[in-house]
Amino acid sequence: MPVTHEDIQHWLLRSAQVLHENSAYLTQLDSAIGDADHGSNMDRGFTAVKAKIANLGDADIGTLLKTVGTTLVSTVGGASGPLYGTAFLRAGMASSGKQSLEATDVVALFDAALEGVRARGKAQAGEKTMLDALIPAIEAGKQVAEQSPIPQLLQTMAAAAEEGMKSTIEMVATKGRASYLGERSKGHQDPGATSCWLILQAFSDTMEAH
Repeated sequence: MPVTHEDIQHWLLRSAQVLHENSAYLTQLDSAIGDADHGSNMDRGFTAVKAKIANLGDADIGTLLKTVGTTLVSTVGGASGPLYGTAFLRAGMASSGKQSLEATDVVALFDAALEGVRARGKAQAGEKTMLDALIPAIEAGKQVAEQSPIPQLLQTMAAAAEEGMKSTIEMVATKGRASYLGERSKGHQDPGATSCWLILQAFSDTMEAH
């Protein structure tokens, strides 16, 4: 069963809810190695997204995701706005004109998002960023996309993102605000990798609820 326009809307609404519920937790993580604003920034951005997508009617999936991207760029402060905004913009471009997505389309959408984040943030794996959750998720997705139904694909991707997120605890940050701490950034989970996992988990839960 493909991912429909309605599924994408439900995913975005669930992401907004989950990010709101975890706002204090994300800020707590960020207070250890960042500016202590990741939770409030993501919550504000996705609250704005909720309002925006309510007015889009039957817009195609690409338009939905591009709207998320432009909304996040304009409402989220710090590094998160441009990075998540670019991710959703690129995902929207990859799914332009589509009313439904097959498993391979879902992986392609996240792959496009990854390339956007890489280009914008000049980051790579192992630098204690959101990419440490996103890259393993996509790699795991590519391995199973051809033979897995979409709920199972997203479960696999979310589980890989969670592992990647946990792996950031032992990393020394070399990108962003956390890099100023050097070795002292070790022992803390990256907030960006955590919000990335929460968004992927929200997608998995949305499709699991079918």
